[in-house]
Amino acid sequence: MSAEGVLTVAGGRIDADALVAELFAQEGTSLVRLARLFCDDRNAAEDLVQEAFIRLHRSAGSIRDLSRAPAFLRSIVINLARDHNRRGLMSLRHRGSADRPPPPPGRADTAMADEQAAVVLDALRLLPDRQRACLVLHYYQELSIAEVADTLGISSNSVKTHCRRGLAALERRLEAAE
Repeated sequence: MSAEGVLTVAGGRIDADALVAELFAQEGTSLVRLARLFCDDRNAAEDLVQEAFIRLHRSAGSIRDLSRAPAFLRSIVINLARDHNRRGLMSLRHRGSADRPPPPPGRADTAMADEQAAVVLDALRLLPDRQRACLVLHYYQELSIAEVADTLGISSNSVKTHCRRGLAALERRLEAAE
């Protein structure tokens, strides 16, 4: 997976260390941002991404199509974040915005933008997992419908349906919040 997206394979075997190193350089930061949308704790997000890379390294030998490795990695991060929230370690579904520290004084514009973003993120976190994953991958990570489908292991039509339903639910929640 060099600049052209192809990792050299020695003797028919994937160099797991090289694969992980290259994907970390290419995808590491965006994966942490992705994980944060699901767990809203930077330390937990970084731990989840680290665990995802460990799992990728362990299963590198079973990857047949290296072009699908980034999608495989994203799906690991999403599944780990879901598990993390299910265990109740940092589930924000039941946590109010009162737990969030207030913005620093003197930055009214930034504070308003942060508050609006927090309202959207809170509404996003209340969506069902699949809808949230589709919206985050498509609109935040800017993946195509086909890439989202590949990442989540579902059809393109399902991605479109989840996005449409998720956007409608988000719109209802945001209107109710106003």
